[in-house]
Amino acid sequence: MFTNIDEAFMWMATIVFFIGVIVLLVGIIILAVQASGRNVKTVSDSVSKLAQRGIAEDVAGLVGNASSLLSSMNEMVRSSAGIGITLIITGMLLMASAYFLFTQLG
Repeated sequence: MFTNIDEAFMWMATIVFFIGVIVLLVGIIILAVQASGRNVKTVSDSVSKLAQRGIAEDVAGLVGNASSLLSSMNEMVRSSAGIGITLIITGMLLMASAYFLFTQLG
């Protein structure tokens, strides 16, 4: 399949580089989609208004459920940002390792 070891390393480095590019792009897309997630902001605003109304009308169960929903929404946003950043860092590391392989071939 490969004529020598350098050709095998060249193919490995190329594949690792393209996987790194794909992972990097997926991370950027995740962060971009999260930043433009207007639905999360709309639901969050509605829940906080609902919680304020519940406090004003002294409805304890409503306030408890609304605050629970709000904290769940905040946790979801934080976890998706962490996934996006992790994918970006992983993609950069893969591309750097591919570059290292390319430089060792010369």
